[in-house]
Amino acid sequence: MTRRRERVSTGKAIDQMEPAAASTSGLTGEERRRIFLDERALSANVDIQKNLEKFGSDLSLIEYPEWQRTKHVHRLHPYLGKFIPQLVEIFLRTFFVAGQRVLDPFAGSGTTLVQACELGIHSIGFELSPFNVMIQRCKTNVHEVAGLRSDVQDALARLEGFSEELQARGRRSQRDLTTDSEYLNAWYAHRALQEILFYRSILEGYENADVLRVILSRAARSARLIPHFDLARPREPLQPGVAYECRKHRRQCQPIEEALKFFRRYSRDTVERIEEFEALRTEATIDVLEGDSRTVALPEELKLDGVFTSPPYVGLIDYHEQHTYAYELFPELDRRDADEIGPMSLGKSKKARDAYVEDMSLVLSRLRPNLAPGARLFIVANDRHGLYPEILPRAGLVLEDVFHRPVPMRTERDTATYFESIFMARDGD
Repeated sequence: MTRRRERVSTGKAIDQMEPAAASTSGLTGEERRRIFLDERALSANVDIQKNLEKFGSDLSLIEYPEWQRTKHVHRLHPYLGKFIPQLVEIFLRTFFVAGQRVLDPFAGSGTTLVQACELGIHSIGFELSPFNVMIQRCKTNVHEVAGLRSDVQDALARLEGFSEELQARGRRSQRDLTTDSEYLNAWYAHRALQEILFYRSILEGYENADVLRVILSRAARSARLIPHFDLARPREPLQPGVAYECRKHRRQCQPIEEALKFFRRYSRDTVERIEEFEALRTEATIDVLEGDSRTVALPEELKLDGVFTSPPYVGLIDYHEQHTYAYELFPELDRRDADEIGPMSLGKSKKARDAYVEDMSLVLSRLRPNLAPGARLFIVANDRHGLYPEILPRAGLVLEDVFHRPVPMRTERDTATYFESIFMARDGD
């Protein structure tokens, strides 16, 4: 297995790290109702005292403000469906020690890999989506910050010069950049698309082109012709220059028509976040393996001390479709929608649930030969269909414990009480 180059450790062992923030057990009933909305559902679904005794937290993690929940590289690029790093940190700190190795067979945006490295734990991630792999490697590769900053600033300066020239022309011309992508032509205003296409055209000359691609993708996501309040799942583009009623700003807003302001914001933010993580990371190795977790094979001699993952849910998120803009920008990245486990396209029917049970059982059973003695597997899931009590024994695993956590209200539009389960299992042999 190919290894990335390592860097000098910060010297922090897990037991020397800062303790988790205080739990929310001291909140008044009214404060809890305001956060969780349904006090009866909370008490019926979560053993708060159990969580407090085991982790020193009720696991709601509401005590972490948004800027902490998206600390350093965790916010290099938006990703619908990722879990917050503090949850990963609490479990890794409680059940593992520095120098051990964990696997995330559904690595997504790389949360487990980043947090493991921060704690001195070696990690491996499997990931089906080529775009997700690009994000993971941008987050976890070792970057020389001075060179990175130089590349990012140079690319931005060239874009600013291009944008100034573009606006001076004042209208469409034969000098405009073009694309055959129907999506890009429909979802971007003229100026925004020109800036995006120009930035893409200059990437290959930079040593840190991988980071520039992530900046490009993040800016392209924000610059679409969509309502400000609907970045995650827009259904259709707005018309340039036509105002709409914005639920986010509670006034009439105009669709975005430029991308430059986002390139400026994300260029600065990206360098700062990578620099912050570089100061925190340890010598722990990170291996990102692109492929289907049902078929990716690990060397027989490689042993895992544990697994920490949040698999896809049945019929809930279309993991490729949410990044359509990126696949249109980078046609060299193959879409593998048909290979997703629990795809949204199949819905939540019995047939879809049965297929999910079969696929997840296969993924977990294939990991067993690589589990070291005493290894534990942690699976974070909103198991509303009650599938994991069937999946685990089919995979040859034994359920040791289950921890439940409330997921607090996240936005004004997302007010339903929501609960997750963290299943703790071990090899049945």
